[in-house]
Amino acid sequence: MKFKRAVINLGLIIIAFTIQNCVFPLIPFLSASPNLLLILTFSFGFIEGQRAGMWYGVLAGLLLDLFYSGPFGFYTLFYIYVGYINGICTQYYYEDYITLPLILSVLNELAYNMYIYVFRFLIRGRLNFLYFFRHLMIPEIIFTVVTTLLLYRLILFINRKLKEFESRRDTTIV
Repeated sequence: MKFKRAVINLGLIIIAFTIQNCVFPLIPFLSASPNLLLILTFSFGFIEGQRAGMWYGVLAGLLLDLFYSGPFGFYTLFYIYVGYINGICTQYYYEDYITLPLILSVLNELAYNMYIYVFRFLIRGRLNFLYFFRHLMIPEIIFTVVTTLLLYRLILFINRKLKEFESRRDTTIV
């Protein structure tokens, strides 16, 4: 039951990582790209709870830490927190309610970009926050929110199908 859900969600994370890091950089007209791993991590945390959100945060963060240079655990730490904090919002979860996931998407993307700014730019003495905000943060937030509209519906669809499969399996065993 849970194993099948974990394997499918792991596959989604690997596909999202591949698209985010191998396909989006090749599209010439994108000044910024949506953060698919962030969308998946907060969605899994929001839908499945704190523990699942943290595990998917570990997976997404490890993929990014292995792919990018820098201190190991930099992305993992942030994604664990994203999964956990969004898992707290599970009590407000309603499947067809899209406003809260969009608000979470904006807040998570803003927190992610501030995390990157503080620990990648501010520490190195690059103090031009308005340039970073205008040219990097705003386009990425917009792309991520628009992508969340589409991707969140897909995640909900997959989640419903897995719940149906699990409930059918539970009733046929008895």
